[in-house]
Amino acid sequence: MGENGTHNQVKENLLQLRCHFTWRLLFEDDDLPDLEMRISEQVQFLDIKNPGGMHNLMAYVKHQEGHDKEALQSLKEAEALVQRGQLDKRSLVTWGNCAWVHYHMGNLAKAQTYLDKVENACKEFASPFRYRMECAEMDSEEGWALLKCGGRNYTRAMACFAKALEVEPENPEYNTGYAIVAYRQDTDDNNISLEPLRKAVRLNPEDPYIKVLLALKLQDVGELAEAETHIEEALSSTSCQPYIVRYAAKYYRRKGCLDKALHLLHRALQASPTSAYLHYQRGLCYKKKMSQLKRKTSRNRQSRAQDNVQDLAQMAICNFQKTLKLRPTFEMAYVYMAEVQAEMGQYETAEGNFQKALTSKNLVAHIEQDIHFRYGRFQEWHRKSEDKAIALYLKGLRVEEQSFARRNLLNALEKVTEKRIQQNVRVVESISLLGLVHKLKGQVKQALLCYEKALRLTGEVNSEF
Repeated sequence: MGENGTHNQVKENLLQLRCHFTWRLLFEDDDLPDLEMRISEQVQFLDIKNPGGMHNLMAYVKHQEGHDKEALQSLKEAEALVQRGQLDKRSLVTWGNCAWVHYHMGNLAKAQTYLDKVENACKEFASPFRYRMECAEMDSEEGWALLKCGGRNYTRAMACFAKALEVEPENPEYNTGYAIVAYRQDTDDNNISLEPLRKAVRLNPEDPYIKVLLALKLQDVGELAEAETHIEEALSSTSCQPYIVRYAAKYYRRKGCLDKALHLLHRALQASPTSAYLHYQRGLCYKKKMSQLKRKTSRNRQSRAQDNVQDLAQMAICNFQKTLKLRPTFEMAYVYMAEVQAEMGQYETAEGNFQKALTSKNLVAHIEQDIHFRYGRFQEWHRKSEDKAIALYLKGLRVEEQSFARRNLLNALEKVTEKRIQQNVRVVESISLLGLVHKLKGQVKQALLCYEKALRLTGEVNSEF
C-alpha cells in the first residue's frame, strides 16, 4: 500500500474511535483560554473520581490551540492514572486521543501503535467492533466531555448520561453527571433537575459540589430550610473548598446577603484570579448593591448616595469587563454591564453592549430570549421607544423554547400592549398583539375575544370610508 493509501487507511480507522476527536465538541475558539483555565481549576480543586477524563479534555484543548507536544504530555498524565496491569475501558479514550494527536503530527506509525492498543482492548472486552466499544463507561466519558464544553453540548451530554444509567441506574458518577447537566438545562419551572440532584447527593454524600447545586435548586423552588442545610454542609467540607465557594456566593447573592457573597468571592478569587465566572458573579453583586442603594436613597442624602451609587456601578462594570477579557463569548456579561450603564445614563454605550450580546454566535435559546427581553426593557424604559421594545419582545418569542425568559417576554409584551390600548395608541394592532400573548399563553378564549374585537374595529374603520 502506498503512502497515500496508508494515510487514508489510518484516517478511516481513526474515525471509528470514541474519543474527543470524534465527539463533535462544540465551542468557540475564543472560549479556549477560559476552558483551559476551568479544566486546570477542576483538576486542582475538585475531588474528581476520574481525573483522567480532565487530562484527556486538556489534551484536546491543547491540540485545538496548536500545541500538540503539550497535548501528548496531558495524555501521558492520563495514562499514568490507570493502574498498571489493569485494563480499563476508559483507557480506550486516552489511546484514541493519542492516536489522533500523533496522526496530526504526521507520525502515522505511532498513531497505528495506539490504534493497535485500542483494537486489542476491544478484542479482550469482546466488542463486536474493531476500534470502538459501546458501554456505559464510554457513554459517561463522552457525557463528561460534552458537559465541560458548554451549553451547546448539554442536550447530547444528557443523552449520554441517560444511556449510561440505563445500564447502571445506581452508579454514583453517572447520576452526578446527569444531575449536573439537568441543572444546567433547568431553565423553566418544570424543575427537571431537582430529583436527579437529590438522588446524586444520596449516592455521593461526601461530594460538596453536588450539594451546593442542590441548595441552589432548592432555593429556586422555595424549599429554603433544606437549601440552608445543604449549603452549610457544603461549606463545612474540607474538600473542594475553593471551587465550592463560588456557588455558595451565588446562593448568598440570591438570598440578598451581598456582603457575605462578596467575601466568599474575594476568597475564591485569591485561589483563581483568572476565573471569568468569579468576576461575573462579583459584577452581579455590585450591580445588585447599586440597585438597592438607588431605591433606598432619600432626597436629603442624594448627593452623597449618588457618589456611592457611581462607585458601585463602576465596580460592577469593571468586573464585567474583566469577565469579557477572560471569556469574550460570555454574552450575559455584556447584557448586565449594559443594564448598569443604562442606569447611569450611558445609553449609547449600553446600546452597543446589548448589540454585541445579541449578535453573538450560536446563542443558547433561553439566553437569546433573555437578551431580547432585557434589551426590549431598555428600549421601553430608558429609550422610551415602545415600538422598538415590542419588536424585540416579538423576536424573542420567535425562539420557541419554554423558559423563564419566555414568560418574561410574554408578560412584558402583555403590559405594554395593555398600556397602549388604554392610551388609545394603535388600538387594533395593540389588541391583536394582546390576542397573540393570550394565544401563546394557551388562553384560547381570551385570544379569540381579542382577535374578534380587532376585526370588529377594523370593520368599523373601513365602513367610515
